[in-house]
Amino acid sequence: MSSELLIPMAVHVVWTALLYALLTLMRAPKIWNIGNREDGSNPWQSIEPRVSANLSNQFEWPLFFYAACLVVIAAPALYQPIFHLFAWIFIAGRVTHSAVQILTTNIRLRGIVFTINFLAVLSMWCLLLSAVLGGAH
Repeated sequence: MSSELLIPMAVHVVWTALLYALLTLMRAPKIWNIGNREDGSNPWQSIEPRVSANLSNQFEWPLFFYAACLVVIAAPALYQPIFHLFAWIFIAGRVTHSAVQILTTNIRLRGIVFTINFLAVLSMWCLLLSAVLGGAH
């Protein structure tokens, strides 16, 4: 059922909200002077830019994920069960991508994880276009 795509979409919204909360906490020492080390430095200084960059990433490729999901929800005849699988692969990949980007500096691993996200959404779009061009609308 195409409306089931709302669940992975909502999970991504929650994930993004959690990243906002994490970034707010990490910026607290600098912004509100709360949680500084004894020397006055921010204990999150080295990781905060990675969280910020990851949060920005949540508004790049995911845009195409949301667009594909919304098209399928608006035109349920285009839905195929595999859309649901690709949506969850994308969400798992986004969470993994966040963990890799925030907790490591391993660019190669981050690229591999991003590729999984990329291919999941690209697959959704290929299926969507094949359904439309194949006359399933």
